[in-house]
Amino acid sequence: MTTPRRAFLRHAGASALGAVAVSRAAAATLPELATQATAATQPPPLPSSGRPYLPVVTLNGWSLPWRMRDGVKEFHLVAEPVVRELAPGMTARLWGYNGQSPGPTIEAVEGDRVRIYVTNRLPEHTSIHWHGLIVPSGMDGVSGLTQAPIGPGKTWVYEFELTHAGTNMYHPHADEMTQMAMGMMGSFIVHPKDPRRHRVDRDFVFLLAAYDIEPGAAVPRINTMLDFNLWTWNSRVYPGIAPLVARSGDRVRIRFGNLTMTNHPMHLHGHHVEVSCTDGGWVPKSARWPEATVDVGVGQMRAIEFTATPGDWAFHCHKSHHTMNAMGHGVPTMLGVGAGDLAARIAKLVPDYMAMGERGMSDMAAMRMPLPANTLPMMDGDGPYGSVEMGGMFSVVKVRDDVAAGRYDDPGWYRHPPGTQAREYVSEQAGDVPPPVRAPGAAPDDATFDVKKPGGHHEGHGGHDGH
Repeated sequence: MTTPRRAFLRHAGASALGAVAVSRAAAATLPELATQATAATQPPPLPSSGRPYLPVVTLNGWSLPWRMRDGVKEFHLVAEPVVRELAPGMTARLWGYNGQSPGPTIEAVEGDRVRIYVTNRLPEHTSIHWHGLIVPSGMDGVSGLTQAPIGPGKTWVYEFELTHAGTNMYHPHADEMTQMAMGMMGSFIVHPKDPRRHRVDRDFVFLLAAYDIEPGAAVPRINTMLDFNLWTWNSRVYPGIAPLVARSGDRVRIRFGNLTMTNHPMHLHGHHVEVSCTDGGWVPKSARWPEATVDVGVGQMRAIEFTATPGDWAFHCHKSHHTMNAMGHGVPTMLGVGAGDLAARIAKLVPDYMAMGERGMSDMAAMRMPLPANTLPMMDGDGPYGSVEMGGMFSVVKVRDDVAAGRYDDPGWYRHPPGTQAREYVSEQAGDVPPPVRAPGAAPDDATFDVKKPGGHHEGHGGHDGH
C-alpha cells in the first residue's frame, strides 16, 4: 500500500528551481513523500485531479501520486537505497526511488505543467534526466552540464510543461555506471490530452535491467560490462514477474524500456503485434506492420499493441540466456558424458553433489539442488503440467473471457477447450507408425555425442550474448 510521509530530511538545505534557489519557506511546503515496499503490482489509480486518462499498470510496481497546486501537478521523488525482492527467495540491495527499484511511474497528461521535487538520500550526489521528454535545457538533468549535482541531503525541483504525449522514462545522469547499475530508473508516461486518442483497454509498462549478483550476495557488481547473470523486468525475474491479465478481445498495449547493456528481442506467443509508440513519439497507423517479435535496443522504449486472444501466452526476451537466473559462464557441456557411478562416489565426499547436464539442463529445474542463501535456481516456475523451466525475462499474458474491467488479479491457469490442446500419441494398432527412413550413414536413434571425437563438444562455455 502506498504510504505518505510528512517527515522529510531535516538537513535538506535550500532547494533549487533549475539553477535558481528558492526560499526555505517554499522548501517546507514539499508534497507528501509516498513510498512503497511491496513488489506486488498495484491497481492503477484513476486520476485524482486534472484531465482524465486511462492509467497504466506498472508491472510489479505502482504510480506516484501528486497534488495540484496553483494549476501545477507536483510530485516528490526521493533517491535512496532500497531492498528489492527479485523473486521469492532472493532480495537485492539496490538504489532506487521512493522505496523501490525501479521507482514509481510518473503519469501526467499532454499540456500539463509538472513540478517534480527530488530529494537525495544517497551517499553521493545525483541528478535526474527525463529520457524522451522535450524540456528546457536547464531541466535536462545532466550533472555538470546543465546543472550542478544534487548533493546528499539536498532537495532540488524540476519544472516544465509536457508538450507531447508518449512513452518515456527517467534515470540519473550523474555517475551513471554506478547509479543505473544499482537500479535507479523509472517510467514516465504522458497521456494524450484527448483521451479518445490512442485509446486501449489495458496499458502495461515496465523497464528492462540487468544485474550481476554473485550467488549468496545481495549487492550488484557495478563494474560488470557484459557478463550479467540476472535479467529483469522492473527488477523482478521469473517466477517473480506478475502475469499480464486481460479480457478476451481487449486492445492491449505493453510499453517497455531498455536500460541494459544489450538489445532484447521481445516475443509474444499467439499474437501478432504492432509497434505503436517509441520514446520519440507515436507511430502513425500507416507506418505500422505486424510482428511477433519486437527488438528494443539499448536506451530505447517501445510500445506494442494487439487484440487479446484467450489463453496463457508466453511473453519473453528471445535471447535464451536472458530467460535463466544466476547463470555461470564456465560450466562445461556434459551432453553424452556418462557419469556412471561417479556422481555417487563424489557425493560421499561432497554432500549434496549432483551431476548435471549429461541429458540436457532441464534437470536443473527438477532436482531442486541446495543453493547458497539469497540465490535463485537457474530455471524455475511451476505450471499446470510441470516446471516451466524459465527464469529472468519471462512472464505470461493471461487472457480470459470473464475478466472484469479494471481487474488485474491472477485468474489461474487456462483451461483449454476440448480438442485444442496438444496430447501424447498412443498407438491404436502395433506397427501403424513406420520407422523413419534415414539417409545412408545417418546416426542411429540411440546415438549420443562422443566428446572425445573431432567435432564432439568436449568443452562448453556458457555465456550471454555470445561472449
